[in-house]
Amino acid sequence: MNKNDFEKEVQRRRTFAIISHPDAGKTTLTEKLLLYGGAIRLAGSVKSRRAQKHAVSDWMEIEKQRGISVTSSVLQFEYDGYMVNLLDTPGHQDFSEDTYRTLMAADNAVMVIDSAKGVEDQTKKLFQVCRLRGIPIFTFINKMDRAGKDPFELLEDIEQVLGIDSYPMNWPVGTDGKFKGVYNRVNNQMEIFEGGHHGQSQVSAITGDLSSEVFTDLLGESSHDQLMHEIELLDEAGNQFDLKRVLKGELTPVFFGSAMTNFGVQPFLESFLSLTLPPEPRISKDEEIAPMREDFSAFIFKIQANMNPAHRDRIAFMRICSGRFNKGMTAFLSRNNKKVKLAQPQQFFAQDRSTVEVAYPGDIIGIHDPGIFRIGDTLTEADLSISYDDIPVFSPEHFAKISAKDSMKRKQFIKGIQQLSEEGAIQVFRPLNSGIEEIIVGVVGVLQFEVLEYRLLNEYNVEIRMQHLPFRQVRWIDMPGFNPEKFHLTMDSIIALDQDDRPVLMFQNEWSQERIEDRNKGVNLLTIGKRTYR
Repeated sequence: MNKNDFEKEVQRRRTFAIISHPDAGKTTLTEKLLLYGGAIRLAGSVKSRRAQKHAVSDWMEIEKQRGISVTSSVLQFEYDGYMVNLLDTPGHQDFSEDTYRTLMAADNAVMVIDSAKGVEDQTKKLFQVCRLRGIPIFTFINKMDRAGKDPFELLEDIEQVLGIDSYPMNWPVGTDGKFKGVYNRVNNQMEIFEGGHHGQSQVSAITGDLSSEVFTDLLGESSHDQLMHEIELLDEAGNQFDLKRVLKGELTPVFFGSAMTNFGVQPFLESFLSLTLPPEPRISKDEEIAPMREDFSAFIFKIQANMNPAHRDRIAFMRICSGRFNKGMTAFLSRNNKKVKLAQPQQFFAQDRSTVEVAYPGDIIGIHDPGIFRIGDTLTEADLSISYDDIPVFSPEHFAKISAKDSMKRKQFIKGIQQLSEEGAIQVFRPLNSGIEEIIVGVVGVLQFEVLEYRLLNEYNVEIRMQHLPFRQVRWIDMPGFNPEKFHLTMDSIIALDQDDRPVLMFQNEWSQERIEDRNKGVNLLTIGKRTYR
């Protein structure tokens, strides 16, 4: 492939993650984008997952049974000349850590908001991560086919709660269950939607000038006048569109629509793809690595065991940052400078897989992991100095002591705990001086315990005992000459080692942390923001 062809492939890549509070319609929107991208022919209601119409992006059995997303999915499709890499993330706050890691691989974020609820708690958390990364944030206000808040109130909610300016790219025509379409502010035209067979197929649109008699008759004179007044108000008093501010994450373009009925989905997709940029340079230490750089480089942001229960495989998900990936190639693992073969490269569509022959910057592919990769690893073809940023991590807030019910299955138990911790699904700690070998698991949300128990039973055939512990916080101990024998604890705290054998402090409340800091001069208790496997 010549240089011009390589550059064309990079330029047409778009990589983004969809984030939202649970039940805002994120997975439904994902499904409808796939419908318009030609990846699926018929969209089934996500609400009908129990009737074998689970979301196409959900692959784990527990997701299909519970009707929730508990792990990120990677989906790729083409639309209008673009190659789209879509990262569908869990909405439930208990699985935030997986979403945070996934955002490290995204160049843009689509924030889905429920028109009846506005900005919700989980949306705030995920928005802050996007803000820290400085990535562009596009907002899709969903469920306009139902009763909801006033559109102006929703814009005010976004600006006041999230602290970001907004610019409506379109404006809803009909609210409170009477949603008919949008006024496209960019093209200065009405777009009234029809058809779609209740969201199962693509809708058609009647387009034209706002002042046309067709729309006056269609909406009724009073509704038409109100719409013209609202648009005039937006033009006079609203924010000005500034693409530079959008790309800096300072201004969010807002789109109104209904993922359930497909109204507004196609205009959103087309506008989003035209506004977003192809893959940008990535930071390695103190330098930027450009996508057009000839030699291949990438980083691992996700590891998933047992995606195929029949083979008990383990997949490392890799974001390509520069150069071209070729099937069968080898690369250096920067953590230890060892050369590794990037075997069995695959792209995913839920449980369906296809072999990858070539891939380009911006693409997300999975490679077979024989147990050598770690989250945050950098892979390079030639330049061993390249090392991309570590992946941020949450400090766990819930803890439990776990063990195998059947001592004869200790080996499977340890293997399962090790693999799930390497995925980042759990964090593992071992108490110091407990006299027996104990395993404490820390998670961000309690629902992760249920997933842990389910996966150990179904993927490793191990039943477990679980004893919940009262600890609510963990801090990493940074102290010159640290000696656990001379360290002064409170009654409700213990010292343990994390999975990298670093000393940590577990305690039940902030008061204990303050007392421990007072009793141990020179100690620094860290809520680490990065997980190192070096």
